[in-house]
Amino acid sequence: MQTELPTADDANDLQYDQTNDRYVFHHDFDSTATITTTIVHAIAQIADTDVSQGEFSLYDSVDPDALDRIFSKKADGTERSGGHIAFTALEHEVYVYANGDVIVYPPTETSRPGQSN
Repeated sequence: MQTELPTADDANDLQYDQTNDRYVFHHDFDSTATITTTIVHAIAQIADTDVSQGEFSLYDSVDPDALDRIFSKKADGTERSGGHIAFTALEHEVYVYANGDVIVYPPTETSRPGQSN
C-alpha cells in the first residue's frame, strides 16, 4: 500500500479516486481544526450522515483524543514523519497518515438475494 498521496489544499477538497474506489483528502495541521474533526466531517459527508443529529460518533470506532495525540507534534515540537492508523467507521475503512493524508474506502457491496457473485 502506498503511504504518500498527492495532497489536497484542505479537507474540503475531498476527492473521489474512482480508479481505486476511495476518497482522498489531506488534513492541514496548521488549521484550527483537529484531525479528528476533519475526519468526522469527511466521513459524514461520504456516508451522507448528519453528525449534528448524533447519527455518527467517532468514539464508536476509535478514541478521538488518542488519535489527536498520536498525530500531534512530538514533545520537542517537531512534526511526525511516519506511521499510520487504520480503523473502520460507518463500515468505511479509514487510513490516517502522520503527514495528514487520509484515505477512506467505502463499504464493499454485498451481493443481493437472488444475485450470483
